[in-house]
Amino acid sequence: MKGVYVFFADGFEETEALTTVDMLIRGGVNVKMVSINEQNSATSAHKIHIATNMNFKEFLDTVELDGTTDKDFMIFPGGIPGATNLAANKTLMDMMAKHYEDGGSIAAICASPSVVCSLLPGIEGKTMTCYDGFEPALQEKGVNYTKDGVVTDGRIITGRGAGHTVAFGLAIVAKIMGQPTAATVAKSIML
Repeated sequence: MKGVYVFFADGFEETEALTTVDMLIRGGVNVKMVSINEQNSATSAHKIHIATNMNFKEFLDTVELDGTTDKDFMIFPGGIPGATNLAANKTLMDMMAKHYEDGGSIAAICASPSVVCSLLPGIEGKTMTCYDGFEPALQEKGVNYTKDGVVTDGRIITGRGAGHTVAFGLAIVAKIMGQPTAATVAKSIML
């Protein structure tokens, strides 16, 4: 699918979702926030209500499926039950598999590398990270698990948790816009 989308399910982790969106916007990426709910909003794990650009039906009605490249991203914040709510959406998970198969990129942080990306065919041999305690699902799929804060392995970027969200967002910016743009964003926020 063409474009860069961050998917919001009820129970998402605020820092991981919104800081990622912020880094992408600062990097000049046209990112869309998509609620997987019927409404254009989602409620975080800490009960913060967030408006999104579109709901899941609007996303399905407008997404362009042809011409996918590695600069097109599906991004999955963590949080519980946010990650499990994302993984329970079969249409979204089928789209993720097709997106990756077509050459698109996936980014996931915290619980989502394990809960969501473990459903992705073809991850055997990839190196990934996730929130501590969630690694067994990845290891069962033949993933090389590491405790690094952020890992980029081909078209998959994973982050360990909320404390690594700025670096996670910058890794996505680097993949889409180039490392010089990511460095400019980092400098602009005093990193």
